[in-house]
Amino acid sequence: MKLYIAEKPSLGRAIADGLTSLLNKSQRKQQGYIELANGDVVSWCIGHLLEQAEPDAYNEAFKSWKLEHLPIVPQEWQLKAKSQTRSQLTVLRKLVKQADHIVHAGDPDREGQLLVDEVLSHLKISAQKRKATQRCLISDLNPPAVKRALQNLRSNQEFVPLSVSALARSRADWLYGMNMTRAYTLQGQKAGYKGVLSVGRVQTPLLGLVVKRDEEIENFVSRDFYQVEARLKNTKDESFLLKWQPSEACKPYQDEEGRVLHKPLAENVCQRITGQPAEITKLGQKDKQQPPPLPFNLSTLQIEAAKAFSMSAQQVLDTCQSLYERHQLITYPRSDSRHLPKEQHKLAPQVIRAIGHNCQPLTEYAQQAQPNLKSKAFNDSRVEAHHAIVPSEKSISAEQFSKLSQLEQKVYRHIARQYLMQFFPAYQYAETKVEASIAGGQFKTQAKQPLKLGWKVLYGDKKGGNSSEKGKGNKNSASQKPSAEQSLPPITLDPNDKEYGKHAWTCDNANLVEKRTTPPDYFNDGTLLAAMTGIARYVTSAAIRKTLKETDGLGTEATRAGIIELLFRRNFLQRTGKQIRSTDIGRGLINSLPESAITPDMTALWEQQLNAISQRELNYQGFMQPLNQHLSTLIEQAKQHIPSGLQGLKGQGAGFKKKSSGYKKKGAGFKKKSTSSKPAAHKYAKKT
Repeated sequence: MKLYIAEKPSLGRAIADGLTSLLNKSQRKQQGYIELANGDVVSWCIGHLLEQAEPDAYNEAFKSWKLEHLPIVPQEWQLKAKSQTRSQLTVLRKLVKQADHIVHAGDPDREGQLLVDEVLSHLKISAQKRKATQRCLISDLNPPAVKRALQNLRSNQEFVPLSVSALARSRADWLYGMNMTRAYTLQGQKAGYKGVLSVGRVQTPLLGLVVKRDEEIENFVSRDFYQVEARLKNTKDESFLLKWQPSEACKPYQDEEGRVLHKPLAENVCQRITGQPAEITKLGQKDKQQPPPLPFNLSTLQIEAAKAFSMSAQQVLDTCQSLYERHQLITYPRSDSRHLPKEQHKLAPQVIRAIGHNCQPLTEYAQQAQPNLKSKAFNDSRVEAHHAIVPSEKSISAEQFSKLSQLEQKVYRHIARQYLMQFFPAYQYAETKVEASIAGGQFKTQAKQPLKLGWKVLYGDKKGGNSSEKGKGNKNSASQKPSAEQSLPPITLDPNDKEYGKHAWTCDNANLVEKRTTPPDYFNDGTLLAAMTGIARYVTSAAIRKTLKETDGLGTEATRAGIIELLFRRNFLQRTGKQIRSTDIGRGLINSLPESAITPDMTALWEQQLNAISQRELNYQGFMQPLNQHLSTLIEQAKQHIPSGLQGLKGQGAGFKKKSSGYKKKGAGFKKKSTSSKPAAHKYAKKT
């Protein structure tokens, strides 16, 4: 008997339906599994069936919270069955014993890999059966996609590093969160704070980003600064604007970002250049093209949906899960990849046809799409366990589409539009850069003139604006080019051209632009997610920042939304309109912790190392040993510090209650991802 183990019942049913279709025979539904006509069985987990044991499982004395116990570091990790899903574990125990062959069908990410692996290890399957276990990667719940996945099984051994990475992350989070939470809760009591001070290696640095931003805004002192714009005109009364570029001699009058703070200096420039001849010193004219943006992964979709629809990260994730599991209209949503396998290009005609059928606003563009085009998104080397989020091949009626929620329709349209862009030509434009000298001063401008909109037609406007492309950069930066959208006359460097040549221009007007520096914006859902995914900008250590990739971030695609929501539930963050701000309790906690706990340096380095484990570039012990040493140092620091920043504050007010054996939160729970006591991943970790 072959046993397929899915991550959740919905995936299990999809697998059973796919196998039934391939066999062209019926199936029988049993309690906790589905039996196929050929005797094979499909069963499932219900999320994690196992959870980590509480500290007192290692030592009865750990029921009491005492500083002298810390740090608590298990020598042999223990798991226990979750009470609410114990019956399903019993079902799997029986089926695993009966099975001759096992197929792992967890979700295609590192957590999905560990989730089934830990069950197989806990149930003590034989080494021979473990070695023969196969892996089924399903990213689309529609029958054709499920059938393709079932016919392309791989060895589960290929994915052991992914499981090791998840195992290391899980154990590290348990060690750090449990020990630091106990340490600072006990020290907080000495400062008069009555409540649990929850500390986590991702949630706390994220809270630190918000607190620091809030304090920066509150302490911001605005300053005036000045820019000069020169208008050049020729004999045909044609004109364009350039911006003054202050010379080295002006540095004493500028701030650290190059803004001129001395008004008389700018006024003097205006007086000197008005009515003076200008000389075009440099002229660059190039035709350029821009390929379509890559399809979405979860984080980029969450950021874009926050901008376009004011959706929270959790709302986007929940909506995507519904589109994936309930409606089968998109592929697996918890993806960190923005690329697609080349093999999937064969499905383009069907997917494009489905988009045009499902989503009326995109019907015209689906008809214009060119399925034979292959954008840079189709790249096997950039695809691992899962690929970018794209529409499925499933077509539904207009009536069915109208019954989707408004958020489901919006998110589907966003995903579908991004996919269609892959089958449109590149955006083509002419870029012109001009430099001029006026009375010894240097001035610059640039302009872009669209030639062919290409994929930008899908934005439905003449400029083809993209919300993700607008508003980048520091709005106060002196290096901005406010005239970049202007249309330029046909400028040349020909000294004999009296209409458009290098000597054909005069500065007929100089405009003094007065501005004031403004503080950074408060975080919102989109910008906070962007900060998590591009964490290198916020890392304080130059050494760590140098090694980080642009894609290294806080948390994973699957966990970021939950981490943000957790901080709200714990009353560390609050919403003011679209803004996300810290509470007094959140600030009190951050201002009581050491710098290493509130900056993203350590966590960013962890994420980088965990990724290295999944790529076979680092082993389990190479990650865990330095972590344990660092944890001991942090606990010693905590023992020496009373968190005075929490004096006068009341308890958390988020429904926490302390248990003798640990901590938990009413309702939502202080959720800890479970890990295996001796999973295949751990055996790999020992070997490597």
